[in-house]
Amino acid sequence: MEFLLEINVEEMPSSHVRTAIEDLRDRFEKELAAAKIPVKELRTYSTCRRLVVVAELAEGQEAREQIVTGPPKAVAFAADGAPTAAALGFARSRGIDVARLEIITTEKGEYVGFRRIEKGRDAAEILARIVPQVIGSLSFPKMMRWGEGQLRFSRPMRNILCLLGGKIVPFVIDGLASSDTTTGHKIRSPQKIAVTSFEQYRAALKEHLVTVDAEERKTALLAQIENLLAPLKAQLYPDPELLNKLANDVECPLVIMGVFPELYLDLPLEILSTAMREGQKLFSVVRGRKQLPCFLGVADMPADTRGFIQKGNERVLKARLEDARFFWEQDLKLSLKKRAPALKHVLFQEKLGSYDDKTQRLKKIATYLCGKIEDCKDAADVAMAAEYCKTDLVTDMVREFPSLQGKVGGLYARVEGLPADVSQAIYEHYQPVGLDDESPLSLGGAILSIADKLDSIIGVVGVGVQMTGSSDPFGLRRNAQGICKIILDRKLNFSFPRLLDKVLAVYGDKLKRPKAEILDYGREFFLNRLRYIYERRGYRYDLINAALGAGLDNISHSFLRVKALDALKASPQFEPFILMAKRVNNILTGQPACSLNADLFVEKAEMNLFSTFSIVRENVVPMIAKGDFAQAQKMVFRLQPGLNQFFDSVLVMDKESRLRKNRLALLQAIRRILVQMADYSQVVVEGEQPAAKK
Repeated sequence: MEFLLEINVEEMPSSHVRTAIEDLRDRFEKELAAAKIPVKELRTYSTCRRLVVVAELAEGQEAREQIVTGPPKAVAFAADGAPTAAALGFARSRGIDVARLEIITTEKGEYVGFRRIEKGRDAAEILARIVPQVIGSLSFPKMMRWGEGQLRFSRPMRNILCLLGGKIVPFVIDGLASSDTTTGHKIRSPQKIAVTSFEQYRAALKEHLVTVDAEERKTALLAQIENLLAPLKAQLYPDPELLNKLANDVECPLVIMGVFPELYLDLPLEILSTAMREGQKLFSVVRGRKQLPCFLGVADMPADTRGFIQKGNERVLKARLEDARFFWEQDLKLSLKKRAPALKHVLFQEKLGSYDDKTQRLKKIATYLCGKIEDCKDAADVAMAAEYCKTDLVTDMVREFPSLQGKVGGLYARVEGLPADVSQAIYEHYQPVGLDDESPLSLGGAILSIADKLDSIIGVVGVGVQMTGSSDPFGLRRNAQGICKIILDRKLNFSFPRLLDKVLAVYGDKLKRPKAEILDYGREFFLNRLRYIYERRGYRYDLINAALGAGLDNISHSFLRVKALDALKASPQFEPFILMAKRVNNILTGQPACSLNADLFVEKAEMNLFSTFSIVRENVVPMIAKGDFAQAQKMVFRLQPGLNQFFDSVLVMDKESRLRKNRLALLQAIRRILVQMADYSQVVVEGEQPAAKK
């Protein structure tokens, strides 16, 4: 049977729509599963005014066998097998013939009872209960009560359409009764429409200027955009986030084109596109990387026949661009160097001081990091970029358009004639904002971004600000993921723990938590971020744990370890070697460190193993140093035959103390090499009990 639900509300922000539609799907799947209603298919659709669920459901719960027990067997039947008064009374009270009674074996013993088929409840009856519960439990970024009702929701609800098999599922929520009607486009076709199925619903709304499928609206937007831009041989300035937002903001998508005076083309593209986007949700139009004097906007209308929407956007945009030009010209009257002292009056964090304090730390951290990265040739440029990277916070442009932080500083630095590497590093130092964002293209930008993000993480953690699963007010997880992404994208090699030590040293006595505690927290924090990144890339959790178990000294190497393990997991040598490595580890657990003396070997198997190990170690150590873990892993596979022979013919725990300690020392030397590549004890081999997922 087809189930159709539409929650019709006043216009919601796109962020509310995205949150609610995911929540709606999850809650219905869980509630229907809990109610044991088989679901063939469940789909969701949404607009800014509608949340829609469509599903193919069974007519009701499946019938199930129920066992009803009565008195114990010993009480129900006499010695000759005849039913006693207890059995007769039980059968009579249940309305069945005594002949239907049978012996039921339970955990408590044998009882008499009978089996009956219990019919499941109808889906309509169950939906009448769970639909109001699901609607009432939906969560939004911001919620409130509307009118005199008690329900907290994103926006006021105007109508509830709820059908099963074409018939109304009756219920009332917050004074609103379910119905079989919906409404068309709020402005151009607001009349009620009666429907009995989803296809009829979808077609009727289409006829009344509403497209309920977000992907269909997005496709329509892109087609209209292409038609408008093709004659100009132009493109949209890339902004997928705005495109997705606008697809959720309208029910009847219409793309309009407008123009603005060419005199504003003197402004940088970044400023033009931001002024269009932030105030009016307009797209910037470019040819190559050059802004054209036009824009595209999206309206929730079938047409703009008289051009009112276009002219209104042009009028408002002209005023905004005039403001932007004024800010640009005024800001350039004062150099970044002269603006920098004003950062003393801009608070970074109450316990960590001003942005001037942060700037002084960044200069030290970035200069240190530059000295540890082989390709960084000009520490002076990196230090200059660190000195000026936060100065745009005190410009009029950033006060008006906060999203331009960093970019505006880089643009001003370029106009002032600062070195190109300096201006680009300033421009890029907030990147990446998320894992799908691009890392800085320049090495200076990458170094400055790492320094900036790590300074924030260590500082906030060090003064005791707590994060929870849902609360991360300073964006520390995002910052940590950004650091990891930069290191992995650029394959940067440096000691991460030493960088943490440097940041702590730069902070001095500003941090109240003990240094060791901050370092432990920071290590675990970054390990968790790396786990998330590697799982997102599709690697097995046990291989990730094995790679990270080798340590976090070099973040770039941790990825090469995961990659090597993943590449070799299908090798016939892989699992036998893992089991052998685990055996070595188990033998050495709890054993003290021992000294290795090749002259004490007496058995041929231990001599052969030591000889093979010496060759392997000589080749593997330089491979590990340069991060060639795939070849290093293949090389250590050569230890497998020697280890097999060693364990088959040599008694490791010999009574003779010198022999026992020397054999343990050999295994310890082997383990020291292995743990530099991975913690093989974390790898799950088929047939083993899996380790707990960290």
